[in-house]
Amino acid sequence: MARGVGGGGARGVAVGRMAAVVLGLAVALAAAAQVAAGAGHDYRQALSKSILYFEAQRSGRLPGGQRIAWRANSGLLDGKANGVRNVRIKAAKETKPDRSMDPDLLFFVLGHTFHLCVLRMFRIICRLHLEMRSSTLFTPALFLLMMPSISDMHDSCWQVDLVGGYYDAGDNVKFGLPMAFTVTMMSWSVLEYGDQMAAAGELGHAMDAVKWGTDYFVKAHPEPNVLYGEVGDGDSDHDCWQRPEDMTTSRQAYRLDPQHPGSELAAETAAAMAAASLVFRSSNPGYANQLLQHSKQLFDFADKYRGRYDSSITVARNYYASSSGYGDELLWAAAWLYEATGEGHYLDYLANNADALGGTGWSINEFGWDVKYPGVQVLAAMALLRRGNSGAHADVLRRYKQKADLFACACLGKSGSANTNVRRTPGGMMYHQSWNNVQFVTSASFLLAAYADHLAAAGQAAQCPSGDAASPAELVAFARSQVDYILGSNPRGTSYMVGYGAAFPRQAHHRGASIVSVKVDPSFVSCQAGYSSWYHRQGSNPNLLEGAVVGGPDEYDNFADERDNYQQTEATTYNNAPLIGVLARLAAGYGGARRFGHSLAGAEVDAAASVDSGNQTSSLPSPSLAAEHESPIGIEQKATASWMERGKTYHRYSVTVTNRSMNKTVHELHIGISKLYGKVWGVDKARYGYVFPSWMLSLPAGKSAAFVYIQAAPPADVWVTGYKLL
Repeated sequence: MARGVGGGGARGVAVGRMAAVVLGLAVALAAAAQVAAGAGHDYRQALSKSILYFEAQRSGRLPGGQRIAWRANSGLLDGKANGVRNVRIKAAKETKPDRSMDPDLLFFVLGHTFHLCVLRMFRIICRLHLEMRSSTLFTPALFLLMMPSISDMHDSCWQVDLVGGYYDAGDNVKFGLPMAFTVTMMSWSVLEYGDQMAAAGELGHAMDAVKWGTDYFVKAHPEPNVLYGEVGDGDSDHDCWQRPEDMTTSRQAYRLDPQHPGSELAAETAAAMAAASLVFRSSNPGYANQLLQHSKQLFDFADKYRGRYDSSITVARNYYASSSGYGDELLWAAAWLYEATGEGHYLDYLANNADALGGTGWSINEFGWDVKYPGVQVLAAMALLRRGNSGAHADVLRRYKQKADLFACACLGKSGSANTNVRRTPGGMMYHQSWNNVQFVTSASFLLAAYADHLAAAGQAAQCPSGDAASPAELVAFARSQVDYILGSNPRGTSYMVGYGAAFPRQAHHRGASIVSVKVDPSFVSCQAGYSSWYHRQGSNPNLLEGAVVGGPDEYDNFADERDNYQQTEATTYNNAPLIGVLARLAAGYGGARRFGHSLAGAEVDAAASVDSGNQTSSLPSPSLAAEHESPIGIEQKATASWMERGKTYHRYSVTVTNRSMNKTVHELHIGISKLYGKVWGVDKARYGYVFPSWMLSLPAGKSAAFVYIQAAPPADVWVTGYKLL
């Protein structure tokens, strides 16, 4: 869970965990060597696993094609039988599982519901009888007067169906805001890289994951100005450690309406449904139109009845409080509705409210379920790029693009200020906070990759305040470095995706994964028994939470694989949602923004290969992305010496960089290096990558420069990230 109290009863994480760190050091070093020994990461496998994870998070009645076999149906009464929930908690808390088809429980719930409905109907009939006695003639108009009472009876007896949706993380609550952001980012991933997902055989699974969320949103939006924004609450849920199939905690549903507004949540759900409508536009146009209608209504509701959602759904404050307010979500929803409909009034909204709602004012280097400004700015910049930097509101869109550029530059350390650059761990991962830091790494990596493809298609680069430019290839290369870190190219050699690689978290903080499957042992696991028997149990989880991306290491690259370490070992749906897009991009090499109709295959290479005409500033992607393309700069490395020391074999590697052009000189050469675990001589660390010493300002045609490094591992990956050829 993103903020607030973590999994039940564990109210804090020990800062040190030194014993675990020391104990795992040898394993980590061995794993690092194993990772380095690989030829590269299997992005296609990681993509498949990252999509599979969403099936472990499903709430409701599971489909026949469910691939996570250890899960079963759960939450089948969500949203129903108002008034039953509190009674059920008291009567059945420690004795009855939430199997939802358990005969005793079903009889109890239906009986209690029937009792309430009969009483309510009796009151209405009595009232109707009195009205009829006082009226000389019972007319249809009189019946219509009774309709509010009949409607009230329906609300009291059988509320809206809220079965389905996703549990957000390692608990059993359905939080609306992070769920909607998850679906928005899954949809955007499909829209940008759906062709690449199809090539990997994963497009159908990705679309199923989107639809599981949007089917729930349709249910949660039964009226234009009503949205159910949460089922369950974090406080009661965290007091228990139970499988979703055994839930005995509150399943109270929390609702937004004009008297209880929630602009962040309504607007984010509007964005999710607008983006998803594009996903299904070709394959299921009727469903796409349904989603779009809901999206428009929700946006109008969010904008007309403005208010913070956590002031209406107060139980969300300790877990998903809105720190940025609702301005970013309103702009975010308008941007997505413009993409989905092409209707000018949504673009007008985006432009006319750019200042008032902060779209062109805020420069923020964090993008996630709470803060959407960078996403808004990138979407607006994309709209400008595909319109040729002209058209209606071009001036305002250019201001949005300046902010999008600044976000990209801050990620690369090129914002011109240490205060605005994103911090990095010693191992190179972007770092924002101790609690689930990886969420910001995956979301930023997606934005960088998608923005890079659109910049490349337009023949542009991100302009940085430092006076430097961030080329599309440089943005993709940096995004790749962050994904590689998550997959195991880090000082610990640990993959932070469960089930990927040799060394990955075995004790993910997750109720369902940490308790034996109900299909293996159907015995009811009570609230506190879950803690004593499973939460505090030493050893690996009995069920593999395959594909889950956990919160990740601290600012010094340290990580403790312990179940109660929820800041680092808990996975969330919004960690994975943007990652599937980046993985699809990397799995296919060059891709493109399918949604905008651009053919971006080779766009980055074309930008880099055009260096022979005039004075050019260019960059090349890493070798794994463009090894097959000729470059004016060649890189060759080889092992020049090896020796044994303390049981390890060390290698000295020499890297030679050659200017292969006929008559031009290379200036401002920047080198990228990954999987580097030893010392390096002959190049200096720069804000991004490495540069040759200041006394070597240029590399004439036909000339070479060299540097060396030593490590007890196979050779590092070395590539050119930028240069000028004059």
